Amino acid sequence: MTIAKYLRNTSILFFAISTPVFAHTPPTQPSPVSTAQAQQLSEVLFENVRIFDGKSQKLSTAVNVLVRGNQIQEISSQPINVASHVKVIQGQQKVLMPGLIDAHWHAMLAALPPTLMMTAEVADINFIAAQEAKNTLMRGFTSVRDLGGPVFSLKRAIDKQMVDGPRIWPSGSIISQTGGHADFRMTYEVPSATNGGLSRGEALGGGIVADGVTEVLKRTREQLMLGASQIKLAAGGGVSSHYDPIDVAQYTEEEFRAAVNAAENWGTYVSVHAYTPKSIQTALKGGVKVIEHGQLLDEATAKLMAQKGAWLSSQAFIDNEFANPQVGENREKQKQVQAGTDKSFELAKKYKLKVAWGTDILFNPKMTKNQGALLTTMTRWYQPAEVLKMATSTNAELLALSGERSPYKGKFGVVETGAMADLLLVDGDPITDLKLLADPNKNLLVIMKDGVIYKNILNK
Repeated sequence: MTIAKYLRNTSILFFAISTPVFAHTPPTQPSPVSTAQAQQLSEVLFENVRIFDGKSQKLSTAVNVLVRGNQIQEISSQPINVASHVKVIQGQQKVLMPGLIDAHWHAMLAALPPTLMMTAEVADINFIAAQEAKNTLMRGFTSVRDLGGPVFSLKRAIDKQMVDGPRIWPSGSIISQTGGHADFRMTYEVPSATNGGLSRGEALGGGIVADGVTEVLKRTREQLMLGASQIKLAAGGGVSSHYDPIDVAQYTEEEFRAAVNAAENWGTYVSVHAYTPKSIQTALKGGVKVIEHGQLLDEATAKLMAQKGAWLSSQAFIDNEFANPQVGENREKQKQVQAGTDKSFELAKKYKLKVAWGTDILFNPKMTKNQGALLTTMTRWYQPAEVLKMATSTNAELLALSGERSPYKGKFGVVETGAMADLLLVDGDPITDLKLLADPNKNLLVIMKDGVIYKNILNK
């Protein structure tokens, strides 16, 4: 065999082996030959439960809910006859509701202190994230929209049931301009290397620096190649980033348009980190569909968002016991953002914006346990039933914006026939007392994702 032929054959073999790992992960659908066949084709009957269906203002009367495989097969006020092998959970009129959805989560970075991100071995980072993924699921969050971080491997491990965790809609690296919100370089790394070398944050996949239309286009396409279900850009200053004051607007309309065009060619969309009117308006003019945060919204910007049908994916950023504490100049930026939160939700309601909810916990392992508690603080602006709807069916609508790039097919965020069996059984009425979700260890009796029971303490 000639050297040329050997190299050609070796290249073909390498491509065949590596392509399934790095190519876009196909949507997860029911499969009769999956490794979890026994569980996926099993049946579970929830008897005598009241339902929060993800949309209604009130609970249902007592009903019975049959799950077959990973979908809800039947909901009936009459007894459902099942075979003897079917697992029956006596609901005792507890509340069955959809699994919670966090629309702004960082699965790889939430529980990772910044010093570890910059110094730890990659294996350590993955082990920390895997543990936190299990904790996330045990808090009742069966789905998360990941808005930045090297999450693709973790997602694949969860989907293959190697690791317990929520469904993940990944963005991959946050795309940032030089000195922007996701420029994680140290000052001694500036000016950037002329040989194309990557900084530690870029090499890990936390954030990637791109300046100009050509670079933004390339970096967007790279994340889509890796399996991003939506694209995340930093459009303005950030609280936790060190180089950009809050008022700084980042990227031009043309740069946003480049990312949007690339995403739309893949059937998906661009979401941006932005607080201020200028950063939000520039992004909207560039075709961006989702604004993350928006705490410094003004009237004109809210009106423009309404006109364009843009989403506001926001968080309960207020100065309370659940605030992610900052220090020094970052603390001053944090207070500036917190001061605008009340007005932003007021404007969102006035202009009937489509509002999603997320936590955006970043670089703080002590705060992740408050994921459910952060949801309860939304009652400052919305009624409990509205908050529950936001964290279930409304957030599911946002997930659906990924279209064909969504890694999972099916109906999420609701309890109805044909919906995916992502379910929580709650000890109490969360519409009356939303704070039940702040203590998941005690109050979540059953946690089911994709038809598989991950927790059941009802009979203990």
